[in-house]
Order: sequence, then structure tokens, then C-alpha cells
Amino acid sequence: MIRIRLSTLLGERRWTQTHFAKLAGLRAATVNEYYNELVRNVSLETIDRMCKALGCQVGDLLSWEADRLEE
Repeated sequence: MIRIRLSTLLGERRWTQTHFAKLAGLRAATVNEYYNELVRNVSLETIDRMCKALGCQVGDLLSWEADRLEE
């Protein structure tokens, strides 16, 4: 499963979603969807803007976790 670490990164910087949306040039609703991991398909342009605003690499923003198998 791909995880979006935006909430963690904003928390570390003590940035609000509104502040980040302005810095990244994104709609507040878009930031909220990524923040709460509600998106199913990511936009490369959005990821690019987020990484530029955060000064991070894609791997800092997105991570992969193995799915838990149910028995």
C-alpha cells in the first residue's frame, strides 16, 4: 500500500494545510485529500508542487507498506 506522508511532513514543520496550499499553489481541497490520504490516483504535477514547497524528494512524501494478509 502506498502511504502519503503529507500530514507528518506538515506536522514536523508546524504548517497548516491552508499555509501549505498557498505555498504549493494548490487548492485547499486538493491538499486536504492528500493530507487525509483520500486520493486513489495521484497527479504528478501535484506531487511535484508539493515536493518543491516542502523541499523534499518524492520518497519523503510517499512511502510503501506491505499489505497485511488476512487469515
